[in-house]
Amino acid sequence: MSRYLTELIGTFFLVLSIGFTAVSGTSLAPLAIGSMLMVMVYMGGHVSGAHYNPAVTLAVHARGKLDSSDVLPYILAQLLGGVLGSVLVLWVTGLTFAPAPGPGVGAVSALLAELALTFALVLVILNVATHPDTAGNSYYGLAIGFTVTAGAFTVGPVSGGVFNPAVGVGPILVHALAGGGGLGDLWLYLVGPVLAGYAAAAVFRVQLEDR
Repeated sequence: MSRYLTELIGTFFLVLSIGFTAVSGTSLAPLAIGSMLMVMVYMGGHVSGAHYNPAVTLAVHARGKLDSSDVLPYILAQLLGGVLGSVLVLWVTGLTFAPAPGPGVGAVSALLAELALTFALVLVILNVATHPDTAGNSYYGLAIGFTVTAGAFTVGPVSGGVFNPAVGVGPILVHALAGGGGLGDLWLYLVGPVLAGYAAAAVFRVQLEDR
């Protein structure tokens, strides 16, 4: 149970940081988000592995470092954390913050951006947190947090910079329930990250073979 609670808490604070920085409009949002993810990774890495992302959970399972029985509970905890974080932002600010592609950006472009940067994120996580040659390192949280920061700065204006189905589901669902619209863009943040996670796991297996 402690692992699932840790996944919920870490995802909650990740989505909370995304929400408050989104509604404030700060240009430094990627730094705040990456920093929050970094500290949450250090908080929970030794407990649950600090996935906070269904795409990461699926990739870690494909890599053989997570039991099949834990996959669904991890993902449910992450999705619940994303919803609760979104609800608190709405409660405090009265605003929602559903991610969406940038103005004039087509669905294919947004999907490719999510695929590319989620692939980078998951491949970094697998290498710094699960590779036998990096076991026990002290920098894994920094590497993961800075990957998200770089990704958000890089493609945030294109795809919304989500890289995480829980970050898509929570805000978009709460936005829809609050009367803000439908679930039209949600598929981008499910399909892109999940495909990228499996692709990263496949590449990681090749890297392991060549070590």
